[in-house]
Amino acid sequence: MHTFLDFEKPIAELEGKIRDLRTFVGGDDSVNIHEEVGRLEGKLDKMLRDTYGSLSPWQKTQVARHPERPHMKDYIASLITDFTPLAGDRNFGDDHAIVGGMGRFMGQPVLVMGHEKGSDTNSRIKHNFGMARPEGYRKAIRLMELADRFHLPVITLVDTPGAYPGVGAEERGQSEAIARSTEACLNLRSPMVSVIVGEGGSGGAVALASGNKVLMFEHAVYSVISPEGCASILWRTAEKAQDAATALKITAQDLIKMNVIDEIIPEPVGGMHRDPEQGIEALKHALSRSLSEMAAIEPEKLKQLRREKFLNIGRKGLM
Repeated sequence: MHTFLDFEKPIAELEGKIRDLRTFVGGDDSVNIHEEVGRLEGKLDKMLRDTYGSLSPWQKTQVARHPERPHMKDYIASLITDFTPLAGDRNFGDDHAIVGGMGRFMGQPVLVMGHEKGSDTNSRIKHNFGMARPEGYRKAIRLMELADRFHLPVITLVDTPGAYPGVGAEERGQSEAIARSTEACLNLRSPMVSVIVGEGGSGGAVALASGNKVLMFEHAVYSVISPEGCASILWRTAEKAQDAATALKITAQDLIKMNVIDEIIPEPVGGMHRDPEQGIEALKHALSRSLSEMAAIEPEKLKQLRREKFLNIGRKGLM
């Protein structure tokens, strides 16, 4: 059983009918209703393609937040072998919102890290819903420095509503930690590929997403602030979140026009939560392609190209 979003009610009803018919067939093989099931499945496929082919920015935000969308642990399990997690910032403690370590991607040694939101109540609390504290970003800095020392390509997977805004985080230097993490990305002499796999929220996302290549899933979102936060500031009510989502230009389709991202990774029909394996396979090919493109580039050149990339953001859309 899927968790259905508000705009998926017709899809939910049709899937329910198909499920009921399959149950009926299983209980009475003498009744031939396979043709009806096939007809409804064809109708469902068309409905999914039509619906997901014309999602509004707010609907894409809902899809990006879907609880059944793959998380960091799923990507590591599917893409990384011999993964060895590394913990702690060597200063305050370990932040479970950011998971990172060394492993092999298609046989190649890499350093991989990203946000983990958690998949049930206990794990969401443990990982603080993917909202990192300063020690999380300082851990990221430590891992990037390690990758730089050993010339390891860096893969980052971004999925966060934003950095944690609590008092303790501010007291421990949240803004400074985010800025230093962004600086560490830009100073890397190793290839760095960043992927927005779900939500890319504010500086909490940029701190791990300032790579040579920035990829983004088809129904992910990437923004300076959440639609609800923007609506609360501009209209004094979160009820205007849909309008804010449209105004913010948060979709992959908008961002590639403005040169903020480099590539859109297609999702399965109906979103990543319907067929995670297919989506992760698409990510695998995109990562392999990006890393191959940068394999022969000199370390200092990689750093220079990354700097130029971020200085040029927005110019393509203004030409």
